[in-house]
Amino acid sequence: MFRSQGYLGTTLADVASSAGVSVQTVYNLVGGKPALLKAVYDRSVAGDDAEVPMAQRPIIQAMTSAPDARTALGLYAQLARQIGERTAAIISVILAQAAAGDPLLTELADTVERERGFGTTATAHHLAATFGLRPELDETAAADVLWVLTAPEVADRLVRRRGWSWDAYEHWLARTMTDALIGPDRAG
Repeated sequence: MFRSQGYLGTTLADVASSAGVSVQTVYNLVGGKPALLKAVYDRSVAGDDAEVPMAQRPIIQAMTSAPDARTALGLYAQLARQIGERTAAIISVILAQAAAGDPLLTELADTVERERGFGTTATAHHLAATFGLRPELDETAAADVLWVLTAPEVADRLVRRRGWSWDAYEHWLARTMTDALIGPDRAG
């Protein structure tokens, strides 16, 4: 419903009609278009509508209990791939509309980026505390590297624009994060 090519012409009336409810019901339950996009985005990130924080999801639990950095970052790459596959269409809409100057969607894009930053900061902290980082990196720099490498724009460029498979993207991401943060010799 909110594919990037269809968002501009999709109204809340269209959403309400396809759901079989009134526009007022959509407003009452979710809010306006930015709130609806955020709800769709959040569900896409999680992969379901369960009220389970990301930190308590099985893949994050596996990552934080991984025996070595290579395994942990492989799981983080798998998570980035899963989120990328599920959010590619909606995130491209949010970012495009924010770039076009829509103030409500600019705020939403900023929220999405803050949330991504929180995740990359937590991951960098875990890696530093558990396995150590390259000597020239601190946690802040490591979080920045993760933030850039896992950016939706990177996945979009490699998968959609360059024709990589999601498998190829995931493997590249795991290897690149490991080399950049831990080093190929210390990764485990």
